[in-house]
Amino acid sequence: MKINIQEIEPYEADGVVYHADTCLPLIDAYKRKKLKFKALARHTYPGDRLDENTIGLNSIGYWDANEPQDWGLDWHRNEGIEFHFLESGTMPYAQENKEVLLTPNHLTITRPWEAHRVGNPYIGMGKFYWVILDLGVRRPHQEWVWPDWITLTNEDLARLTTILRHNQKSILKTDQRVRDCFKRINLAVNTDENGSNASRIRLLINYLLILILDLLNTENIELNESLTDSSRSVEYFLKELDKNLSENWTIEQMSQSAGVGLTRFTHHCKQLTNLTPMRYLTMRRLEMSKKILLEKENFTVSEVAYMCGFTTSQYFSTVFKKHEKCSPNEYRRLHCVNEALTAYPEI
Repeated sequence: MKINIQEIEPYEADGVVYHADTCLPLIDAYKRKKLKFKALARHTYPGDRLDENTIGLNSIGYWDANEPQDWGLDWHRNEGIEFHFLESGTMPYAQENKEVLLTPNHLTITRPWEAHRVGNPYIGMGKFYWVILDLGVRRPHQEWVWPDWITLTNEDLARLTTILRHNQKSILKTDQRVRDCFKRINLAVNTDENGSNASRIRLLINYLLILILDLLNTENIELNESLTDSSRSVEYFLKELDKNLSENWTIEQMSQSAGVGLTRFTHHCKQLTNLTPMRYLTMRRLEMSKKILLEKENFTVSEVAYMCGFTTSQYFSTVFKKHEKCSPNEYRRLHCVNEALTAYPEI
């Protein structure tokens, strides 16, 4: 199979730019003949291209690893809700810092904002399926919009949506019906040629959603409406901010990325951190700068300032001195002296 990755440019939804997962370790493993792999996909997900008959389906496929592997998929999020299913073997899996070992017939549910990892650090040997549906959301409080070819009744779809949004359950032990459904998905993906199995795939995904609803209805899941509060979306954004401190953030861009209005974003940020958004951003940048100053002694002050998102080294030094009562270079020297005194108290 030739792996296609098209539309590699970032894409925009609800005014926010997103970068899709490219699954590069999986692609590399497939090219090295470490496993079998087949998928149908769009955006930057690998596989043969999906057509307009399945808009909203971002990726569907499987890998089959029958020898020890030397790769894994590190922490990432998806552009949609993802359902994983393990048909055979075992698979190390982690979601939102909870690690488990998946065994046959386990199904996982991953919402778009939930970070997850497959492998610890390497994946296990097994046959592993996935389906990723884009529901037009990236944050917990946003309303879900299912693809128009999802044919569940309004009542069933509303019930499924409510359960998936108002609880954090991520792993289900399934039955033979789910297993058979994924085997039929396997056949549909394998035999598809330029969208020839689009109707089958649509039917199978609808059937899968009915089966998942049946499972969830028997789980006695307690629903928690606070999980869809906009404060949770702001909390997720603030957790992610440390990875993007070098960006030239404005408060408007921050609120847009969190998916909430400016006033509400500011309110939630103040409640969660006791700081205004820009003040919180500055404090996180300063914490990052202190770490770099000590760990990267060959980096200049200007380089540290740039890495942490400060516009100029002069502004960085001014802000740093105001908070730490010393310049960045003095902070670095004082720490070196203190380390030496600790290591050699007789000096």
